[in-house]
Amino acid sequence: MRRLGPPLAALAAVAVPAAYVAVVDPNSPGHYPDCPFLTATGWWCPGCGGLRCVHALSHGDLTGALHDNAVAVLLFGVLGVLWLRWAWAALTGGPPPRVTVGVRRWALIALLVLVFTMVRNSPVGAGLAPPLV
Repeated sequence: MRRLGPPLAALAAVAVPAAYVAVVDPNSPGHYPDCPFLTATGWWCPGCGGLRCVHALSHGDLTGALHDNAVAVLLFGVLGVLWLRWAWAALTGGPPPRVTVGVRRWALIALLVLVFTMVRNSPVGAGLAPPLV
């Protein structure tokens, strides 16, 4: 049971703030600070809408979460699978999964984030931008 400690601690470290965001709606103004990048440039940054995405997911609204921040939904899915693999390895006594991200993958991730940012700030990708509060 001690092997499950680290995965469960990581789960708690994510679940507590997610529960707070589930209760305190980021769609209501005044609860969370404004994005400095959005304030300075008028453009949605790659993280804009992330809290709204977590709020929507916590209420079972996948469509709303994808609208608020599709990249965050993808990231949460990947992290969820990695956490499940880690927890399973801890439960069965196997080695924890190793995740290596080489230069090529980092470049691909950076390109994905850049394209997402550009598209969500263009008229074509307006559906990928969270609503203004």
